[in-house]
Amino acid sequence: MTLTVLSYVFFRDWAPFRLVMQVFIGVAAGYAGAVVMRDVLWGMLLQPLIVEHNLLLLVPLLLALLLLTKISTGSVGKWGNLSIAYLVGVGAAVAIGGAVIGTIIPQSLATMDALNFSLMRAQGIGFTEFVTTGVFILVGTVASLAYFHFHARQRPSQPPARRKGIEGLARVGEWFIATTFGTLFAGVYLAAASALAYSITSLWQFLSMWLPH
Repeated sequence: MTLTVLSYVFFRDWAPFRLVMQVFIGVAAGYAGAVVMRDVLWGMLLQPLIVEHNLLLLVPLLLALLLLTKISTGSVGKWGNLSIAYLVGVGAAVAIGGAVIGTIIPQSLATMDALNFSLMRAQGIGFTEFVTTGVFILVGTVASLAYFHFHARQRPSQPPARRKGIEGLARVGEWFIATTFGTLFAGVYLAAASALAYSITSLWQFLSMWLPH
């Protein structure tokens, strides 16, 4: 199966490759479904409801049953909108709360500490190194935020444009963002290369058991 997947480089989307992909997707979907049935539906919903008589779990059970009505294309499927609205609302609240508490606030505090000289003395970092790093972090943060500043002034007989100061910071922020995305992209390729190396090593160890020594 590994060699068949790698054969995509030479034969592109041929029948054995599509077969292996379908097997992989089917196994992944079956495993995910089994985990959901065992750990979520039974372990977190049905078992506490039946054994512990936790009647509050009737609410998620009702929402789950309403969500199943979306299978129908008639008027019955509209009842599933209640479950979808609940999921979207909770998902948005969790995403916004996680972004504020887990990303914006920690990054803001870290940016403030970039020029915290008491922290410099505590870490034993030299003045030049500390100031250089702090200014670099501060400029990168401000410039990256300026890149997403889309307010533009109306000008007579000319298209709207941002102020020159904001536009200059946005240009600098564009380089910071591009560098960040490039680093993340390289990390993805590095992870893929590590997985490929592990797979090839496992195949070689398997084959070496059967090859004559």
